[in-house]
Amino acid sequence: MVGIAPEYSQKRSGAYFTPGDVSAALVAWACRKPSDRMIDPSCGDGQFLALHRNSVGIEQNPVSAHRAIERAPGALVHEGDFFTWAIETRERFECAAGNPPFIRYQTFKGEVRRRALDLCLDLGARFSGLSSSWAPFLVATSGLLKRGGRMAFVVPAEIGHAPYAAPLLDYLVESFSTVQIVAVRRKLFPTLSEDCWLLYADGFGGKADAIDLTVAEEFVPDRTPPKPTVRIDIEEWRNVWNRRLRPYLLPSSVRNLYAAALADPHTHRLADFANVGIGYISGHNDFFHLRPSEAKRLGIPAAFLQPAVRNGRAMPTRMITKATVEGWQRNDDPMLLLRLTGDQDLPPSVRNYLDSSVGREAREGYKCRNRAPWYAVPDVQIPDYVMSYMSGRNVNLVRNAAGVSCTNSVHSIRVRDRALARKLLPKWSTPFVRLSCELEGHALGGGMLKLEPREAGRLAFTSREAISKINTEELEEAIVSLQRWRHYAG
Repeated sequence: MVGIAPEYSQKRSGAYFTPGDVSAALVAWACRKPSDRMIDPSCGDGQFLALHRNSVGIEQNPVSAHRAIERAPGALVHEGDFFTWAIETRERFECAAGNPPFIRYQTFKGEVRRRALDLCLDLGARFSGLSSSWAPFLVATSGLLKRGGRMAFVVPAEIGHAPYAAPLLDYLVESFSTVQIVAVRRKLFPTLSEDCWLLYADGFGGKADAIDLTVAEEFVPDRTPPKPTVRIDIEEWRNVWNRRLRPYLLPSSVRNLYAAALADPHTHRLADFANVGIGYISGHNDFFHLRPSEAKRLGIPAAFLQPAVRNGRAMPTRMITKATVEGWQRNDDPMLLLRLTGDQDLPPSVRNYLDSSVGREAREGYKCRNRAPWYAVPDVQIPDYVMSYMSGRNVNLVRNAAGVSCTNSVHSIRVRDRALARKLLPKWSTPFVRLSCELEGHALGGGMLKLEPREAGRLAFTSREAISKINTEELEEAIVSLQRWRHYAG
């Protein structure tokens, strides 16, 4: 966007314009008659406003706001911050529709975030500081509806699994008579890595007795929301599925099987017998990780070097052994962590490296300049196992027989109950545990499965007796289905 200030760039503002058939359907779902007053809280170039003349749009980007005025001359367009406007306005609306900006918490910050979260708290929704922008947008918008009002929005598929989406859904079911999610497998925005679903809520001021979910292979335009394929019991969603919608993409028979296994007293979570954490954060990986040839050229003594796994690509399939480390060395991989502490006497070769041009660059990084001494990498551990953080077909769990360390690009698994670990970890490659990885993890762009530490800690291992009763073929089909939903094609 030539000539646009950085804060209004597409990436920073979260502005990705909606396909025409999607916007037309959402406006038709929300607006029942021409006299309905509609609001679009982030109207962009006026695509939604142009579909319903009796509309109000808010847009922070001045160029997009001007285009919206030209595109929808019958609408009223306000330029500025939506949350400020929402706090100040006394106007109320029969309906709302749009595509709220998807700005992650790292960019959604400062006064704007504080104002947004305070407004949502006043309306009854408590978000953490890790919330992306779209969720507070929807709560603030619903607060502008008249009793009985409706809204229809594009939402990230994160609504199905993200922890910060749970307060939004809790708020919606307490505030609307009907809450419906339309999960669409085929991408609504083919050029984006982010999957998008659709949200429809009706009867503002009421209370839903279930969450309606429509599971669809592709979006089919219609003037009314599609029929639900699953009516989700709210307490089950909260208590069995940890406030996630993703399990409901599967047949009820698989869900029931998995839920029954979770209720079995012989089933254990990974967190029951091991600590799951991230590896160390060096602050400047290229400086702190040396190739064996570099360490030799620089004269760095072996006592100051620690073999380490830098990322999941370096992990073997079952075990990190002495032979694995020797292979890294033969390949001259950057696998030697410069491991220093603050109370060591450092030899001249190490001091020369610290004072080199790359050392001076590294010490200016955020992590390095905020620790003392800057060159002492904290939290360097020797885990019992290393687990892939982002995975393709399967999550890789590798025993650390060679005593290497690992960066935060993989997970560090430290066993507390070794007897239970010996009993359960051999089941890692079973269909049940692989399905658990898919259900407890979440999709990332490019078809990858991501497991945050808390998600990895929830991975389930069931008893041998329970496994014997499981239809393996059905579980394998479920795994493939969830891989298709995250667009894994390997």
